[in-house]
Amino acid sequence: MNFHAVRAIYRFEMARTFRTLMQSIASPVLSTSLYFVVFGAAIGGRMGDVDGVTYGAFIIPGLIMLTLLTESISNASFGIYLPKWSGTIFELLSAPVSFVEVILGYVGAAATKSVMLGVLILITARCFVDYEIVHPFWMAGFLVLTAVTFSLFGFLLGIWADSFEKLQVVPLMVVTPLTFLGGSFYSIAMLPPVWQKIALFNPVVYLVSGFRWSFYGIADVGVVLSFGMTALFMLACIGAIAYVFRTGYRLKS
Repeated sequence: MNFHAVRAIYRFEMARTFRTLMQSIASPVLSTSLYFVVFGAAIGGRMGDVDGVTYGAFIIPGLIMLTLLTESISNASFGIYLPKWSGTIFELLSAPVSFVEVILGYVGAAATKSVMLGVLILITARCFVDYEIVHPFWMAGFLVLTAVTFSLFGFLLGIWADSFEKLQVVPLMVVTPLTFLGGSFYSIAMLPPVWQKIALFNPVVYLVSGFRWSFYGIADVGVVLSFGMTALFMLACIGAIAYVFRTGYRLKS
């Protein structure tokens, strides 16, 4: 294992984040704070409890997951796309580093940024609503697993994309709608029976449900199933990235 290469890639990506603090950190936290103001304080005060939890507290896991998914994908996809765009990807491909070391560097940095954002949003949420974390270790596990999984997915997206526009297509047109429809602002038990079954085909439902369970002990689907589905998707992303580096798909052209 070439730890020098991993550390170099990781430090470079983290340095890029700290050079753009307003865009990388402050902007997502501010946007999520507006959700807390509108949905948590303004609208939440006029709504009843959901499964015994105040509405403002109920949406905290969903809002964190919304930010976590979009930022993980964005950070990882831009991190690998930029070398492709500038042509420095060939230096990386010719260097004595394996795809595992490349993933550890790029995905590790993207996941670190996402976890930092998740923690900052948790701290910010305390300024607007009261909440508790019933299972803190499960919460941390879901936070890290989701950040790593969707950073891997973002890394794969960055390899696939051949323009800056394509980097935004999947997060804006696919991930964000699935997150809003995945129970971020409501329990799928509130839906009609037919739509409850349809909602189970949305992978984000399992993420939000498991993460919410770690906070309040309530879930729309089993926590083991939620964790397993996320881990399965992570393994699928690792397999796809391994195939890309083995074949050179979208890396050498």
